[in-house]
Amino acid sequence: MVLRRWSQDARLSLARLPSLAGLGRVPPAPVHAVRDLWPGDPLAGSQLVKGMLSFAGVTRRIGPGRWEDGSYPERFRSYLHGFAWLRDLRAVGTDAARLQARTLVNDWLAHPPTDPMVRDCAVTGTRLASWLGHYDFFAASADDAFRQRLMQRLLAEGRTLAALVPPESHDWRALAAFKGLLAAAIAMPEHSGFLARFLRYIDGELSRQVAQDGCHVQRSPEIQLLALRELAEMRAMLQAAQIGVPDSLALALDRMSPVLRALRHGDGRLALFNGSHAGSVAMIEMVLSQSTRTRVVAGAMPDGGFIRLQVGRSLLLVDAGLPPAPGFDGEAHAGTLSFEFSVARQRVIVNCGTGETPEWRRALRESAAHSLLVLEESSSSDIGPGTADSPSGIRRRPAHVTAEQMAQDGAHWLDLSHDGYHAPFGASWRRRLYLGDGGADLRGEEIVEGERLQSFVLRFHLHPQVGVEWDADGQMVVLDVGGQPWRFRADGGEVGVEESVYCPEGTPEWTRQIVVRVRPGDGAAEDGVSGESGRADAGRGDAGQGAAVQGGAGPEGAPGGAMGDGAGKDAAPASAAAGGASGDAGLATQGARTALPPAPASGERTRQVVRWALGRADA
Repeated sequence: MVLRRWSQDARLSLARLPSLAGLGRVPPAPVHAVRDLWPGDPLAGSQLVKGMLSFAGVTRRIGPGRWEDGSYPERFRSYLHGFAWLRDLRAVGTDAARLQARTLVNDWLAHPPTDPMVRDCAVTGTRLASWLGHYDFFAASADDAFRQRLMQRLLAEGRTLAALVPPESHDWRALAAFKGLLAAAIAMPEHSGFLARFLRYIDGELSRQVAQDGCHVQRSPEIQLLALRELAEMRAMLQAAQIGVPDSLALALDRMSPVLRALRHGDGRLALFNGSHAGSVAMIEMVLSQSTRTRVVAGAMPDGGFIRLQVGRSLLLVDAGLPPAPGFDGEAHAGTLSFEFSVARQRVIVNCGTGETPEWRRALRESAAHSLLVLEESSSSDIGPGTADSPSGIRRRPAHVTAEQMAQDGAHWLDLSHDGYHAPFGASWRRRLYLGDGGADLRGEEIVEGERLQSFVLRFHLHPQVGVEWDADGQMVVLDVGGQPWRFRADGGEVGVEESVYCPEGTPEWTRQIVVRVRPGDGAAEDGVSGESGRADAGRGDAGQGAAVQGGAGPEGAPGGAMGDGAGKDAAPASAAAGGASGDAGLATQGARTALPPAPASGERTRQVVRWALGRADA
């Protein structure tokens, strides 16, 4: 490792020598055009013309002298120095936008950032590809002096990337470094070392990041999209320069595209697992069209651990895999065995998604922000503290996740389990799901086995467009799903409806969640449950109450935080440093923690069961 770092530092120092970029080997313009494939946002471009840049919920003034403004969050700085926002100025298409792009690039050339930004190969690769991809827009009509400075810097950036490849980190952002190095090779083919280095290391990088079933190792639908987008750009560059596409790259595109299709709901947008945004339908379709000519949907994703069941117009997507491995889990959620359910284009049961601010991102990583079982108000995985700009990976995680699938006569059964609660509570959770009757019947059985009786809650977060009513007489929750009534019943716990949030694009929207609460000693199911699946003799949960303390700190209204009446979605986070849903706030609605019953005699095991059913009323 020390020898590798020394060698990399030597190559990096050599790449930065100004004389190397001015030896007369710099072409006056790119030899082959590199085209940016993706559309920009003209509204964002209009703001850029005025000197304002927005990214991840942060808006700042940019311009001369502001490249290393200490008030910029690091994620914002990375985006700023990557210059991918040039496509937004291009989308405006006016001379003012063109001149603003040229002015900003010219000022960066005069005031390039210092370390550590220069060592971030993903930012460098994105910047190099962005400059070359928009060369015709902002540079082709500029004066000779500007174009010469730009080409000299492009050569230096290419040498920097060659020194940094292979990258030390192998998440999806590493692909941006390879894309930038390839862009330099295409634009300046006489510097053959760029292409040689790309071809030397791209196979190994793809083997690390793309599993045999086509799932990206970070197990996020959005990262699946972003990685596929980087690979589609690489292939387009190679084809434009009439260079053969490496087999590993072509195979990765063929494998990843069906997985991306499988992780979409009927509305065309992405499922919300592991920090994903729902995304733009137009962008998803464009990436898929650039990646493959077929419309195959992955039928199985055993390596990625996702399960997709489609019966009639209903779609069930389940996260049935282990959390991403260390090094790939910086954005991973504690959502093992969570699921999402949609009918045609209407999402019904969802996960909460991810936020834009560090506080919301942290709160929504906890188990309580997912449609699953939460034991003793704790998450199934412990997420490290991290920082605002450097989120932490997972410290404690399930060691074993099992998933078995059966099908007969158009109906499907899933038998799932994980041991994420074994270490802290000596318990395991088994989830059994059934989807049948043409998609009109979704049922579940939740089984907690352990050393003692446990308190737990089942959460079913609802899409904001789903209407919710409590039927006191029928002891059921009635949902309006696109104008059709669906009914939810449960046996073995107290059913209620509480407030929740939904963040498909980072901004919280108020919504509701169905909860089924089980407390030791209140008559909850123990050692199995009698009665037909789907029958509800649980106590009433008032549809409007939504004030239960959910154990721990997060933004008010967020799952895992105290949901005070009337709290606004923009309220300041409450004790965000306490660690989300694993704090020690009270368990009961009055706020006092319910004491655990005495442990059973040695060798005895307890078994608690909740059965629930969601079905179309007219089925």
